[in-house]
Amino acid sequence: MNELIFIPLAGLGHLVSAIEFAKLILNRDENNLCISVLIMKLPLDYGVQNFIQSLTSQSRLKFIDISLDEKTSSGFLNNHERFVYDFIDGHKSNVREYVQNIPRLAGFVLDMFCTSMIDIANEFNVPSYIYFASNAAFLGLCLHFQALRNEQNLDTSKYVNSDEELSIPCFKNPCPTKVLPKHLLDSRLASTLFFDGIRRFKETKGIIINTFFELEPFSLQTILDSEIVPTIYPVGPVVSFAKSGHFRNNPSEIESIMEWLDEQPDLSVVFLCFGSMGSFEAEQIKEIAIAMEHCGQRFLWSLRRSPPKGKIDIPSNYNNFEEILPKGFLERTKGIGKVIGWAPQVAILSHKSVGGFVSHCGWNSILESVYFGVPIATWPLYAEQQMNAFLLVKELGLAKEIRMDYVVDFEGKDNQVDIVSAEEIEGGLQRLMVKSGENEVRKKTKEMKEKSRVAMVDGGSSYNFLGLLINDVITNIS
Repeated sequence: MNELIFIPLAGLGHLVSAIEFAKLILNRDENNLCISVLIMKLPLDYGVQNFIQSLTSQSRLKFIDISLDEKTSSGFLNNHERFVYDFIDGHKSNVREYVQNIPRLAGFVLDMFCTSMIDIANEFNVPSYIYFASNAAFLGLCLHFQALRNEQNLDTSKYVNSDEELSIPCFKNPCPTKVLPKHLLDSRLASTLFFDGIRRFKETKGIIINTFFELEPFSLQTILDSEIVPTIYPVGPVVSFAKSGHFRNNPSEIESIMEWLDEQPDLSVVFLCFGSMGSFEAEQIKEIAIAMEHCGQRFLWSLRRSPPKGKIDIPSNYNNFEEILPKGFLERTKGIGKVIGWAPQVAILSHKSVGGFVSHCGWNSILESVYFGVPIATWPLYAEQQMNAFLLVKELGLAKEIRMDYVVDFEGKDNQVDIVSAEEIEGGLQRLMVKSGENEVRKKTKEMKEKSRVAMVDGGSSYNFLGLLINDVITNIS
């Protein structure tokens, strides 16, 4: 067997997607390839350690812990801007040590942040590929801004806090700068390091993107026509169908959620969930509660406690929701709503009673909603989620807007906290849940659900691109 090395960043959104993609390769090619996923445990949990502990190696899919000792790993936190890149570089010797004992090395599949590992692939004279766990529009945006900064020497920091709209190659519509990720615009060291990594994409044999041609035809065709990067392989939607939440929820909690959903009419429930890092302060929670009570819509709300102000950590579950919700809210809404902690998201989105999803617009969550045909109301929080919201609402017509430019202040630096009003929330919910005959977004989402499934089966676009990728890997071995 020829061994393919996966090196994902050990954040939940990156790691789960990379592992699911590894399984796709092995299910498609049973004779030539095996895969080792090298795990680099982050010094901060971010909700991923329980998932890592749940992983079990199989004959052709191995999980190899190459983590540094806790003291060394934590030492990288001293330089916040360089942390991710120094942390990854610090694992190079461990990667080298593992790889040198592999008799038949096929190549490397690297996370978008792990481009420094291209050096190791070159040492062993094998190809490297990027696994880009976001969308084609974001890839195009990164490539465009890398060219502006590194080749045209443009100071993109002038767009920070700007109201300008920009013409960007992978977008049909002018893109407001306020929905662009700040790290693409500012001049800090972290931004420079990020674009140094993007520049190295061109050194690889190909970029694997977790999207599909029917979802993003314009962005994908633009990248293909530009010829500024090597071959691209849109292979999505790569979605995890494992019992989501199994490493966070006890079975009785999941059973209680699913039983409640079973009692609700089809397409009647709005699911509110904001990802592994999503939480709000008391004032914002009050506005959401007022909106849910006033609009009268059935709802399932994943509500989680924020970490202490200024501390970057994952949210935790409340012991008692009454401590944070308006007095009497649970009693007044018990006929139409249910408030929960961590949510088994895939199980919920696949349930027939769920008709809408208020989402932070993380790309994995978007793909899950598309796969199960659940339209989104956008409420982005961080990273590229504001751009994802713009993509969904303005470019693809697959979502309604609550906000597209909301940004959460994880570091606690802003004295003025942006509060989305109950009126805004209720308006977004009403637009999202309007009756099917009048709901163009629901119709488009349902059509995209079917296209997403066709893309992954024999003859589909993603199925074909996956075949081309596997052929390329095997040809390079020969």
